[in-house]
Amino acid sequence: MERRTIGAAALDVGAIGLGCMPMSWAYSRSEQRGDRSLRTVHAALDAGVSLLDTADMYGPFTNELLVGRALKERRSEAFVSTKCGLLVGDQHVVANGRPGYVRRACDASLRRLQTDVIDLYQLHRADPEVPVEETWGAMAELVSAGKVRALGLCAVGARAVRRGADLHEGTIRQLERIQQVFPVAAVEAELSVWSQEALVRLLPWCAARGVGFLAAMPLGNGFLTGTLTPGGGFERDDPRARHPRFTAEMMAANQPIVAGLRRVAARHGAEVTPAQVALAWVLGLGRHVVPVPGAKRERWVVENAGAAALRLTTEDLAEIAALPAPRGSWD
Repeated sequence: MERRTIGAAALDVGAIGLGCMPMSWAYSRSEQRGDRSLRTVHAALDAGVSLLDTADMYGPFTNELLVGRALKERRSEAFVSTKCGLLVGDQHVVANGRPGYVRRACDASLRRLQTDVIDLYQLHRADPEVPVEETWGAMAELVSAGKVRALGLCAVGARAVRRGADLHEGTIRQLERIQQVFPVAAVEAELSVWSQEALVRLLPWCAARGVGFLAAMPLGNGFLTGTLTPGGGFERDDPRARHPRFTAEMMAANQPIVAGLRRVAARHGAEVTPAQVALAWVLGLGRHVVPVPGAKRERWVVENAGAAALRLTTEDLAEIAALPAPRGSWD
């Protein structure tokens, strides 16, 4: 697989990563099986997918334990990204950016991941009670101690800002503050054919500063794969059951987006899928961009990896650009 170097820290990763969260957190919990998930991680590494993206809150903790089982055998083949800063309680999630907590969280992640160094340590969310510079300074100390190679920041969620505002204004303010403390190697934020807000300011900000961009949810939480049926329903604990774009009405209304991806895929051969087209579109946004689709099964990670070889034409890109804007229940 094509390699990409992201960030001033020159992080070497495959062109496509693997979001490990669905294997043990949130999505379709009845399908989360440890042994099958472990095989999926191995299949990803076999396909040249080196970036494994996890977090201590996924599970909580069980996702890192799962990744650690794979790393025990194949650490040299993997680029490990994990996150700190969020604590999971009973029906709630709270931020903790206290320096002492960050240090303890890193040590705990290292134990669960069965490694002596984390390639990319990300701040999941800034703690409103702690200056972000203090949290970032503690994370920078972890780099100096040799426990972490580089630091990243996850973007503030779109739901955290009012509609009509720049969705990433808060993230950019945080980035400009922490850059004064220690270099940001990568930013992780949602980016896909049907969620392009990062193109306005956040992606250009990263490109101008040599900061890598990890595109989260590049398959639109599964919608852009074309495998979800409107009205098919989701398990109660699946966040899509409460997402305004995943009501039966809105999924039906957004089918023209999937249809457009299918048309583009058909021009490249019967084996090319809408998901691969969606990932190739993200890859085409810049050499500093790495899509990180989530997956639970071997077949999906192999299919996703195949997108790295797909080259979209000018005609393809024009058709994707002309697709209707996605709708949600707020429209």
